[in-house]
Amino acid sequence: MLIDHGEQPRAVLLLGHGAGGGPQAPDLALLARRLPPFGVTVVRVEQPWRLAGRKVAVRPPLLDEAWLELVAAPPWGDLPGVSGGRSSGARVACRTAAVTGVVGVVCLAFPLHLPGRPERSRVAELLAPTVPRLVLQGSRDTFGGTEEVRAAVAGAPGVQLVELPGADHSFGLPRTSAFTPADLRERLVAEVLAFLGRVVPVMSGRE
Repeated sequence: MLIDHGEQPRAVLLLGHGAGGGPQAPDLALLARRLPPFGVTVVRVEQPWRLAGRKVAVRPPLLDEAWLELVAAPPWGDLPGVSGGRSSGARVACRTAAVTGVVGVVCLAFPLHLPGRPERSRVAELLAPTVPRLVLQGSRDTFGGTEEVRAAVAGAPGVQLVELPGADHSFGLPRTSAFTPADLRERLVAEVLAFLGRVVPVMSGRE
């Protein structure tokens, strides 16, 4: 685990990485750097398959099992927790939300389906938690762009979708994009902080 302790901590944000990356992913690192001054302890969880040196992620049930083992006895005490992650990490957070007892889920680039396979939707995972979910999704994400996700969750309670204009699955932007990487970073941090302020009452007023 990589733990960035919040200043006078009021909440904990647990973040899992994607199947093709690790806890140093730019968006995860950004939140770990920017949220602690607002009283949020950010914990980036590295899956055992990466620690073992494997290059390919294990099957979803094993991902969930490892996640639950790692967060079963958290060293941060009784602070309210929000889970989430990038891509595959977001799926794990959704599938385990009921067991971990978190008060919200943050999904960064939720992989609605494999590229070119929209018929194999994973929307059931996104809809499974009963707690609020924040989904930050690029409009050019080949795993499911903003409009695809919006259509898939239409009418579902508790899901807030935020579009990152022009962003792909890695939150990369075209060079000609009017929405710049700096804009994306600021929106990501602001939206996560606002979400935390809603699901963790003690965070209100800290945005």
